[in-house]
Amino acid sequence: MTGPASNPLPERRRGSGAKMIYDLLRDEILDLALAPGSPVDETQLAQRFGTSRTPVREALVRLAGEGLIETLPNRSTMVANIDFLNMQPLFDAMVLMYRVTSRLAALHHRPEDLEAIRARQAAFAAAVEAQDALAMIAGNAAFHAAIAEAGRNRYFFGLFSRLLDEGRRLLRLYYRSYGDRLPQAFLEEHEALIAAIAARDAEAADRLAQAHAEQVVRQIERLFTGEGRLEIAL
Repeated sequence: MTGPASNPLPERRRGSGAKMIYDLLRDEILDLALAPGSPVDETQLAQRFGTSRTPVREALVRLAGEGLIETLPNRSTMVANIDFLNMQPLFDAMVLMYRVTSRLAALHHRPEDLEAIRARQAAFAAAVEAQDALAMIAGNAAFHAAIAEAGRNRYFFGLFSRLLDEGRRLLRLYYRSYGDRLPQAFLEEHEALIAAIAARDAEAADRLAQAHAEQVVRQIERLFTGEGRLEIAL
């Protein structure tokens, strides 16, 4: 029998294909294998993945929603550029959100929140040990998102999550400048922040989060001003 009863399996396959394409393209964009500003052609991607243009289009729509793909007025599509000339507002917002989410986590966390934060830190440390840059990017975002969630303010959580997403490719450049060997100091700063949150020391959590965020910002700024390698001892 043909008709509606024959549709579910193709639909599932199409969804699975879109997810696979999305995952691969997202990793390539975050890893800078697909450079900012490079063109994205639906037909070529469909040929590459051996599929129709429909799952490719679904994947690109999802990537566009994350700000990783842009459609130009002439309807051509490209990998979103990194706006190096206007990063200061992003940096200012990032530092503020590091501080406020850490302070609130110190005040409002529950025991299960600390478990989640420590689990995210363990995953991040494992990625650092493996020198897996994409896992480090994801692990760092998950760690700070867990802290934000422990603060019990869904608006701050949502804003911080968006900012962490916007900063992913900057972190990729940051890690790449070290050959993906992240300095031990970065892990130690995370551990000190966890200790302050666990102790419910809001002032210390605020201070440590600010220092941590500002240190990252300074190093990224040095990278883009051509002052050489980043200044953190290995």
